[in-house]
Amino acid sequence: MSFTGFPAAALDFYDDLEMDNTKSFWTAHKHVYEESVRTPMADLTAELEEEFGPAKLFRPYRDVRFAKDKTPYKTHQGAYVAVAPATGWYVQISAPGVRVGAGFYEASGDRLARVRTAIDDSRRGNQLVKILAALEKAGWTIGGDKLKTTPRGYDADHPRIDLLRHKSLTVGKNYGFAPVIHTPALLPQIRTDWQATKPLITWLTDNS
Repeated sequence: MSFTGFPAAALDFYDDLEMDNTKSFWTAHKHVYEESVRTPMADLTAELEEEFGPAKLFRPYRDVRFAKDKTPYKTHQGAYVAVAPATGWYVQISAPGVRVGAGFYEASGDRLARVRTAIDDSRRGNQLVKILAALEKAGWTIGGDKLKTTPRGYDADHPRIDLLRHKSLTVGKNYGFAPVIHTPALLPQIRTDWQATKPLITWLTDNS
């Protein structure tokens, strides 16, 4: 099936799930999740697969084994296309609407060290600065977990110290409740968004 948009029922479903995150609610409304959330997300990512690769649709169930929060269900549906370890494109539907993202979401010590080495390098580091500046100018928000202190081996006055503090590095854009999320027109917009982040994904893949 071709992607036709996320119905309003998808947002309503997550609104209600946030209020009643129980097995009884889930069981009674699982058909809404399947029809209004998971199926449109699968259709969307299937349309994007030829250009970007196959997506993983995350399970709706939370792993509560070691969590203080024991609510059993996630309050969002995410899909992720991997191009390298923990690096790739992301799209999500939840009560606040739709958002897209790209970047690397976590890194082993070795990979993070290689990224920092590239950031430290004047040529490669400045390439990343320019890529992120262009994305920020186009409306993307720069995110990711960061150290509060200076990473070991680098000076606090390094010209790219803010980037060196990153333990993960992502860019994101929110569509929220925009009417487009309920229409087929969301597909080409997300395709354009992910295309815009290809320089970042390429940089991260080449330098990690």
